[in-house]
Amino acid sequence: MFSLNGKSAVVTGGGSGIGRAISMLFAKQGAYVHILELNQDAASETISKIEQSGGQAKAYSCDVSKQVQVIEVFNAIGAIDVLVNNAGIAHVGKAGTTTEEDFDKVYNVNVKGAYNCLYAAIPLLIKSGKGVILNMASIAAIVGITDRFAYSMSKGAIYAMTLSVARDYMADGIRCNSISPARVHTPFVDGFIAKNYAGKEKEIFEKLSKSQPVGRMGKPEEVAALALYLCSDEAGFITGNDYPLDGGFIKLNN
Repeated sequence: MFSLNGKSAVVTGGGSGIGRAISMLFAKQGAYVHILELNQDAASETISKIEQSGGQAKAYSCDVSKQVQVIEVFNAIGAIDVLVNNAGIAHVGKAGTTTEEDFDKVYNVNVKGAYNCLYAAIPLLIKSGKGVILNMASIAAIVGITDRFAYSMSKGAIYAMTLSVARDYMADGIRCNSISPARVHTPFVDGFIAKNYAGKEKEIFEKLSKSQPVGRMGKPEEVAALALYLCSDEAGFITGNDYPLDGGFIKLNN
């Protein structure tokens, strides 16, 4: 079950964290993985890990916020079966403290970047007669998260775009879903804590972990496992849905 043998999958932001976990699992399950990544050193490390495990993958230097670059990369890849819109950045700030520059930066990567990949990928999927799109949203699209104004805006847009794409391209055999993780333990989280809470890393890590009712952060591999299912043929009856992966955060965090 959950085989991706013979399938071509594009994963944006596959150089680290959730994107790396998805790329590695998809390759393990037989997909040829195309990684779009701004950080080429990180992308190369993911490719190396995949190849060491017997998988196949290729990295492309690409800024997803630049449509010309994205279209060029997708045209070079050619036929695809799966698109995972994972690339994204975070930002800390409220509506009254978020600068226009920071707002635009988050929008350009998280929202426009996803749109650019959709714009480039959908004609290829239509040509193939079927395909799967998976967008990475967040619980911030569903509940209020303190000091995450711009980030929440961007993930709310991802949530809405998922529903729109699922509706518009159902007749073309394209499924589209999203995953909304709560806090997942990635290198970004460690870097964020070190930068903002120097000397209190252990204390803050524990606090952030316990903000999930299950008492810990999620693992990138857990997100990847759900991504694999949603992109596999076994999920052929699923489209237009968002899946919280949140350790009970939304329903049980009273």
